[in-house]
Amino acid sequence: MNMIKSAYLDTSVFGGYFDEEFSDNTIPFFERIADERIQIFISKLLIAELAGAPNEVRELLKSIPQNQRTFVELTDEARTLANKYVEENVVGKTSRADCQHIAMATIAKVDVLVSWNFKHIVNLDRIRGYNGINLLMGYNTIEIRTPKEIERYD
Repeated sequence: MNMIKSAYLDTSVFGGYFDEEFSDNTIPFFERIADERIQIFISKLLIAELAGAPNEVRELLKSIPQNQRTFVELTDEARTLANKYVEENVVGKTSRADCQHIAMATIAKVDVLVSWNFKHIVNLDRIRGYNGINLLMGYNTIEIRTPKEIERYD
């Protein structure tokens, strides 16, 4: 079994840490990040989305050691890929930011994009759509999972 070495986290994962519905699965995921030193990929988009979040949510990002955080840019390449997801109706225009997260994670070749967003991201039809576009555009497919799906089952 391949160990996860890198993960792109979207905003919902940070909020999930403090949300009663999701914390039972999110807290162990963050512990696993710390224990296994999983490299976390983040972007200005994530930071902008977290700006309006409660202080404890913003502090959670800061608690991840600097050497475990990799910053990815929303490049023209990522914008083009994200726009293609929208053009091909994988999701609607209102989900452009979600598409940008997926595009940045795809281009960065992370092992997994982690999210609690079931409507626009962690959704089998959408995942197939994103990966269909990725293959069409010459990129690798991307694993998209919830923190619950990344639990250790020792």
